[in-house]
Amino acid sequence: MRLTRLRHVDQQEAIVNTNPSLSNISQPVRLGPDELVPSRYAVRVGEIDVMVISDGVLTPPAESMATNADPVVRGAWLDNLFLSREAFDWALNTVVVRSGGQTILIDSGIGGEVPDFPRAGQFGHRLAAAGIDLASVTDVVLTHMHFDHVGGLLVDGVKEQLRDDLRIHASAAEAKFWEAPDFSRTGMPPALAEVARSASKRFLTEYRDRLHTFEVEQQVAPGVVVTRTGGHTPGHSVVRVTSGGDRLMFAGDAIFPVSFDHPEWHNGFEHDPEEATRVRLALMKELATTGAWLVSTHLPFPSVGRVAAAGDLFRWVPAWWDY
Repeated sequence: MRLTRLRHVDQQEAIVNTNPSLSNISQPVRLGPDELVPSRYAVRVGEIDVMVISDGVLTPPAESMATNADPVVRGAWLDNLFLSREAFDWALNTVVVRSGGQTILIDSGIGGEVPDFPRAGQFGHRLAAAGIDLASVTDVVLTHMHFDHVGGLLVDGVKEQLRDDLRIHASAAEAKFWEAPDFSRTGMPPALAEVARSASKRFLTEYRDRLHTFEVEQQVAPGVVVTRTGGHTPGHSVVRVTSGGDRLMFAGDAIFPVSFDHPEWHNGFEHDPEEATRVRLALMKELATTGAWLVSTHLPFPSVGRVAAAGDLFRWVPAWWDY
């Protein structure tokens, strides 16, 4: 199986001119001096356009990626990748899908929810630089309602740009959970737990009238299906894109960079760590079996690659960029 096109869209391009269905910028976008690296990457899954857009980088405490790990083993893993033992750069990816005349935004980044992460919250201007007008978005799919997935919708002025008939898709279990969230099994720093609680409450207040919930699975557009997995949060979901024999999965927060070497390590943001482990193992087995492309929120941008079996574990095979 192969994608019909897998291409890096250079950050210095004035317009996205490689794919007509994604090139709706009427004027060149002038980029700021901080835009030193690519921040969007376009793929084509059969007849469906997919664009990964970076919302920037988070820097959580390194211990939060493996709260049940032996500190010595965790430190050795970080050392092996030349990463800090104190805090590490965590990519934050969002996705835009176009299928059947619909423009679907999957997650919205962190917005301004955590000022201590100044390199994140890039979603708004990078979406515009990619030629995606908020007014053109017909649907939003939320993998879950953590602050780094709903925050972009809470930025001042964003709601006013959205269509009145915008549909926001999330699992019913997710919406119910955030009415009275339980953080007792997470390893979140208390300040971030409070941010998560506050952001979800504001999101539900602001957007409840546009929320379309589902129990297990829902087709959002032709070839675009969102499915509840649970684990990371009770209503966490993944999105599968299928067209012409090609497949891509957006796995949200089910799979992290460390998951391939240590799928048993619990992420500090998981509300049910044991179930989250079962979910990620099942998803990685599926990906290794089907050969589908994987995109995940916190894998290094552009987070496009495949999963291969490696004995009892798995390995990450990044896609070769096509320029």
